[in-house]
Amino acid sequence: MSLEHFLNQSVSSWMRGEGPQSDIVLTSRIRLARNLKDYLFSTLYSQAEAQAVLNKIKTVLPNIHTSGISNLELLEMENLKPIEKRVLVEKHLISPNLAEESTYGACILSQNEEVSIMVNEEDHLRIQCILPGKQLKETLELAFNIDDQFEKYLNYAFDGNFGYLTSCPTNVGTGLRASVMAHLPGLVITQQMNQLIAAINQLGFVVRGIYGEGSEALGNIFQISNQMTLGKSEQDIIADLTSIIEQIIERELSAREAIVKNSGIQLEDKIYRSLGILKYSRIIESNEAARCLSDVRLGIDLGYIKNISKTILNELMILTQPGFLQQYAGGPLKPFERDIRRAALIRERLKLENLN
Repeated sequence: MSLEHFLNQSVSSWMRGEGPQSDIVLTSRIRLARNLKDYLFSTLYSQAEAQAVLNKIKTVLPNIHTSGISNLELLEMENLKPIEKRVLVEKHLISPNLAEESTYGACILSQNEEVSIMVNEEDHLRIQCILPGKQLKETLELAFNIDDQFEKYLNYAFDGNFGYLTSCPTNVGTGLRASVMAHLPGLVITQQMNQLIAAINQLGFVVRGIYGEGSEALGNIFQISNQMTLGKSEQDIIADLTSIIEQIIERELSAREAIVKNSGIQLEDKIYRSLGILKYSRIIESNEAARCLSDVRLGIDLGYIKNISKTILNELMILTQPGFLQQYAGGPLKPFERDIRRAALIRERLKLENLN
């Protein structure tokens, strides 16, 4: 399989898209947690009840028709290979929990993969939408449209005082998790991130790594999301997160400007050294690849590098993960073999960029 064919099959629309302020904000994501009335939550239900929930979802799925959604396909976890499930995790379409532990779990995907609905994960339904750039309002609207469609045919577990009821108490209320994925090399280089994270935490929001809770910030990519779902409306949560993101964008741009002014030649050298590593290395570990990709993306944003698309960071941060590398290779790879394959894939991708 050629790399170009592999990319056409594997890259989600949000990876290639360039939404508003996409020089810093890579994606906006909305997730709504919902449970069905008269069914036990996933922490307590039996296998028979899990199967009943899945069957119920299958029954109503053909009725889900909303603008922005095309060709919804249901994938049952038990029918997928381990590498296929790992790829879905790496693309942020399902959680590791659904891939590894869920009984009668499934994922409903739209053709462009902007919509991903997990079935029988921590909750019966987790409706997730991802759009490129800073588009929190638009992403919330898409998620609401899907939620409304399901609610026509499903009775949700809902309380007049508390809102939507969920397996985890921290999701009770709106059931909403809103997040943005942001590339913040300027704040990292100027050593402002720790102070910023502490300030964001005090506002009821949290900063995590690229794959959420417990993950590291590979390539200077951070997720910023809400912690509170009770006591605020969805619109209020989005407004507060948008305000925080706009302040982060302003500080990141100021940090980049200061670095260029005070350390311009050193920054340029750092960027082009990283580009050289990506172009010519034969072995590269994931952390080094992420660091170099971050440098190159910064170089593109600052205008040092002009012949490479800015979406290459979005693509290669995903494509160089273990699941993708093994899928492209056609089978399992040992860690050292993955490092070789990672370097080769990056070289091929950059070469393809130049040809295009």
